[in-house]
Amino acid sequence: MKNLKITITAVMALFLFQSCSEDKMDEINADKNNPTNIPSRLIITDVMSASAFTITGSDYSFYAGIYAELNAGKHNQMFNAQIRKGEPTAESTYNNPWNASYRQLKTLQTIIAKCSEGGSEVGNYQTLGVAQILYAYNLAILTDLFGDVPYSEASKPSEFLQPKLDKQEDIYNSVFALLKDAIVNLDKATPYKLGNQDIIYASNSAKWKKAANGLLARYTMRLSLRKADYAAVISYVDASFSNVSEEFKLVHPNVPNPYALFKRDRDGLGVAKSFYDILKANGNADIRNQEFFTKIDGSVATFDNSLVFPVEGQTIYSNSALMNDKNPIYLMSYHELLFLKAEAQARLGLATAQATMNSAIKAAYTKAQEKTFTTQQADTYIASIGTLTGNALLKKIMVEKYISFYENEGIEAFNDIRRLKAMGNGDLIPMVNPQTEKFPNRFGYGQSDVSANLKVKEAFGDGSYVYTEKVWWAGGTR
Repeated sequence: MKNLKITITAVMALFLFQSCSEDKMDEINADKNNPTNIPSRLIITDVMSASAFTITGSDYSFYAGIYAELNAGKHNQMFNAQIRKGEPTAESTYNNPWNASYRQLKTLQTIIAKCSEGGSEVGNYQTLGVAQILYAYNLAILTDLFGDVPYSEASKPSEFLQPKLDKQEDIYNSVFALLKDAIVNLDKATPYKLGNQDIIYASNSAKWKKAANGLLARYTMRLSLRKADYAAVISYVDASFSNVSEEFKLVHPNVPNPYALFKRDRDGLGVAKSFYDILKANGNADIRNQEFFTKIDGSVATFDNSLVFPVEGQTIYSNSALMNDKNPIYLMSYHELLFLKAEAQARLGLATAQATMNSAIKAAYTKAQEKTFTTQQADTYIASIGTLTGNALLKKIMVEKYISFYENEGIEAFNDIRRLKAMGNGDLIPMVNPQTEKFPNRFGYGQSDVSANLKVKEAFGDGSYVYTEKVWWAGGTR
């Protein structure tokens, strides 16, 4: 696992030294070897760990969780994001993960080329399929957060020094094509096996196919404003994970959960009062409101995120009590999958929606984390809900899905909030930040491209577009 250890050293450096110059960050993360001369199965291990740690679990998720009000930013950059001071509109805010996204895409492009017709590993269909899934996953996160981004020309730096911004609609077409091609390739016989280089599914192609179908369900639901296809969502879900052991996640001793690491090293997130209130509204039958958070002097000290002028501080607010280095990093969880199915069923008016929601709640209730809950405790809460129909059922599904994302799945919570707002369902999970005109509709482009690419610089402007311009799937034009 030498390559994995190299990657972890790099991603730790990326995480801990956010203030480093870009030159220094490039130096830290430089690949000392030429990836075109390394077997693809060795390269892809690094991509798996880096995708989980630096893309899924780090700054993207921390900031998204603040905007979605899963957490409150209580200190330093996170506090600035909370009060909408500088961070949401600054080109430096997301620069490190922005660069990390493009590094993963570049490496995955190399792997895909090696394993495709004309490549040195043609016929390596398992690695090809896995790389296509990871490429689609990383690309979708990039466009979900930033909207139109350099894509088709960005992969050809020798031809395009200043690549154009591709439309999000076109990028999503590529995401769907990649996932569908991956499923086809994973069905093919191959003389190559990833073996223990696959730190997610241990070289199990059937599970990778289920992950691809789960992502297809997620992204089909994402496009509901533009083209609702709830029957397709259900179909993709049914072809995906059948239990929690199959979910798309990374659990590895060399890859700590980023939220646990963030708490120790930067401690910038606290318990948002609005989230605490949502959980508390479930009543005493829901034991999570008693166990989710640390206590100060015997009670949960929440950060009132409805205030115009909240108080900054690291030690005066409660934190999540769920954090542990060993917690999974979810690229896509089983509970998310079930909530997608429940929402699709509810929107179609199917009688099975509440039963699916109950299964999703149980999966979320019993997921692996520092504080664990039993199936009996889940059943006690589920029994207290009663029979729901119509909008009340849809609201419950979305609220429970929102709760299930605490605390590791901030990106998907942020995506859901924006999607619901766009569909006229913003009242299902109302945001309480008083600066309603400064809800970030997107992330701002990274400094490296704002500085080097005139097309990106023009699109970025002064950064205030993040408050006014929705991404395409949320009803915007870019």
